[in-house]
Amino acid sequence: MSAHVDGARVQRELEELARFTHVEPSSEGTAVTRVVFTDDDLAARTWLIGLAEAEGFAVRVDAVGNTFIRLEGADPSLAAVATGSHIDAIPHAGMYDGTVGVIGGLEALRAIKTSGVQPKRAVELILFTSEEPTRFGIGCLGSRLMAGTLSDVKAGGLIDLTAAKGEAAKTLDEVRTAAGFTGALTSTRLLPGHYAEFVELHIEQGPLLERDGQDVGIVTSIAAPASYRFVIEGFGGHAGALLMPDRRDALCAASEVILAVERSALTLGTIDTVATVGTCGVYPGAVNSVPSKVALELDLRDTDPRRRGRVMDAIRSEIAAIETKRGVRITETLVNEDVPAACGERIVGAISGAAVAAGMSSRMMVSRAYHDTLFMAQICPVGMIFIPCRGGVSHRPDEFATVEGISHGTQLLTEVLTVLSSE
Repeated sequence: MSAHVDGARVQRELEELARFTHVEPSSEGTAVTRVVFTDDDLAARTWLIGLAEAEGFAVRVDAVGNTFIRLEGADPSLAAVATGSHIDAIPHAGMYDGTVGVIGGLEALRAIKTSGVQPKRAVELILFTSEEPTRFGIGCLGSRLMAGTLSDVKAGGLIDLTAAKGEAAKTLDEVRTAAGFTGALTSTRLLPGHYAEFVELHIEQGPLLERDGQDVGIVTSIAAPASYRFVIEGFGGHAGALLMPDRRDALCAASEVILAVERSALTLGTIDTVATVGTCGVYPGAVNSVPSKVALELDLRDTDPRRRGRVMDAIRSEIAAIETKRGVRITETLVNEDVPAACGERIVGAISGAAVAAGMSSRMMVSRAYHDTLFMAQICPVGMIFIPCRGGVSHRPDEFATVEGISHGTQLLTEVLTVLSSE
């Protein structure tokens, strides 16, 4: 028997999940705010576990709240095949980011179970904790801990960025314990080979599939960011009294740094290279004072770490010239540097073959946003299935995917998991 999904049920459960929020309604669409370990997040987790247990699936939760829903295989000695995503949402976001992969993953487990054929390998659905950086300032917290790319000491000491004004900020260890997730964070680590393969279903968060009229996207690689902080120190003073020839304006120097970033990415990168200076803090920040100090933050992403490194070297070379030209001092701090991931050839082939068999149009593509899959690549071969989202819009209330698109993605995920778990 074939494993068939119930697309209407997936849509109903996505809509029900979207109700776990406290946010002002939006005329643009369904607004969702669901920050990790808040009451809304914990209630949504309880609801999801209830759905899984009603189907007879085994459920395990680790020390940081990563949740594992398991359909047992015929041979428990074999490494499981896994899928999954996240349900936390940044403030005033939409209802499809991450959630399609979780609810679609649950539906895939149901469909495999009801097909009447027990898979050889177990199939697990993973609900990852805190894919969004809203609360603790770092994305993919749960999957980083699982992969061992984030130390338990550093993770446990992360500060809650959502603390109310005047309220003492708590650490991750304090917040997770209060939420009921206890135990050593070291216990969350999964060794390479713990899973045989991992596949994530996700909305594209870009316009290409909709623009080209394709049913699904087959991800071949996932770009990863390197993040840097620059502090430019010049010489400030009264805007009227400090003469132009005597100025070492930190903001003017910062503007040249920003343009150098753009220029380096365009000249040394490819279409898969993106560089963004997204914050600019000016001191003292008064209209009648020459800026004496500026702080910038750079997000540099690529699918090729060597190319990303060449772009960064070019930026550094330009920065050195700006220091000399402008008489300023520029210091660089590496905030974070992740490794891009290439998707497993066997998984890409399985997705492509299943799409052809199902009569779905598809295209190979790069994921320029990173997901928990990026860190699962440290544990096992990975793959991703993208479905179209209207206008490429995400992280907004008007984020939208059609019932048909979600059904296509869920059916394709089910077919792929069926193939991978049978071998």
